[in-house]
Amino acid sequence: MQTYDIAVVGSGVGGSLIASLHKDKKLIVFEKDTNLGGCSGNFKRYGYTFNTGATTLAGYEKNHPLKKILQRAGVRFDLESSEVAIRFQQGEKVIDRGVCFETFIKQIEKNYPHKNNEIFWKKIKKLDEKFWRLKHLHFAKYRFISYVLTLVGLVELFLVFRFSLFQSARSFIKKYLPDISPEYLAFIDSGLLITVQATSKEIPLLSLALGLSYPFHKVYFAKEGMGSLFEELLKGVDVRLSEEVVSITKESDFFLLQTTKQQYKAKKVILNATLYDSAKLFVQKEIKEYYEQFDFHDQSAFTLYMVLKSKEEFLHHYQILLDKEIPNAISKSFFVSFWKQKEGVYSLTISTHTKASFWLNLDKQSYKQEKLKTEEFIKKAFLENFVEIQEEDIVKLFSASSKTFQRYIGRSNCGGSLISLKNLTKMTSCKTPFEGLYNIGDTVFAGQGWPGVALGVSVLDKELYM
Repeated sequence: MQTYDIAVVGSGVGGSLIASLHKDKKLIVFEKDTNLGGCSGNFKRYGYTFNTGATTLAGYEKNHPLKKILQRAGVRFDLESSEVAIRFQQGEKVIDRGVCFETFIKQIEKNYPHKNNEIFWKKIKKLDEKFWRLKHLHFAKYRFISYVLTLVGLVELFLVFRFSLFQSARSFIKKYLPDISPEYLAFIDSGLLITVQATSKEIPLLSLALGLSYPFHKVYFAKEGMGSLFEELLKGVDVRLSEEVVSITKESDFFLLQTTKQQYKAKKVILNATLYDSAKLFVQKEIKEYYEQFDFHDQSAFTLYMVLKSKEEFLHHYQILLDKEIPNAISKSFFVSFWKQKEGVYSLTISTHTKASFWLNLDKQSYKQEKLKTEEFIKKAFLENFVEIQEEDIVKLFSASSKTFQRYIGRSNCGGSLISLKNLTKMTSCKTPFEGLYNIGDTVFAGQGWPGVALGVSVLDKELYM
């Protein structure tokens, strides 16, 4: 049995990015599903291809970790972008988010007039720009040099942001947008749910700035579907699709991985599974206990998939804000992604936020009933907000809950960690206390989305052979 240098368990954003940087090693990637990319990939059903979940890509620009990783790996993505990154619709209000600040401010002033609009958004944008200019951001534990690099990063963070690091998002909003209207706050919170998986009442100022500034960067869409990005990243890599890792045993100088097909040996193991799904993989008690200490982040997505026949032209991304909460969800909004399969035919991915535990705890009959209730509500709201689409234009419609995601990609929760000084000591290092064992993805530093996970990958890359 040959010994691999690195075994990557999971082909999500983090697993695929780190694998792309180490193609010169004896490398193997395991994926439980038949498709690459986890909740950021795509799948086929009824003869159509659908994006599974996350459909936006940002950070493909100078000074950003993602761009640096792709350049080093020699990977080029086939992407397209438009002037409108995301269109927000809230009743009669329409706000197009894009890179042009002046255009955006005019729309904000029209829909949510406030004397401090320009001041607020300029400060938000400036904080974001400062963050992406940081040179030494690092977070890792369990090795002296890791702590030193983390300290250097923290010092830089404090020197750049000073006491802004300790300010909450809500206090900043209250200061610069006093007497903000409920509609305006709903618009802000809706944008944050897309990018940082939380609302302004739960996050610090820095996360607010990073989340709201996401569309100030170019937001891309994969022409051939999000799955094509993972095919490009893992080109030339030994990838084992439909092969689930069921147990991992740490030996003295290697790990023994048991899959649904056979056994493998690897010097280093990188888990692209969530922290909450990792304990079950290990035989050793101390490793199990390490992963069991992490509290489950009970947030997931309810996703509606749709095939639409229409000759109308649509933007790639919309966020629809409603005046009441969606049944069985924790949100009053849903995100819509249009992907043109061919002329006159679109596949749609429509998602909202929900509690993972709600769906996991239902019996079979209740699950079907509640799933249908949520499906019907979202479909009705979708048709009300896209008047050019008729119900008969919908060719296929089905949905996925946290239970579905657990079955196919091995995780029931969606959404990752937030960057804040307050929770930095609780954040999880990509390096574990066990030599040769690492984690990557949105449940370790630096959290959510392609930009956040790419930042985590850049840290992991340093830690692997330091």
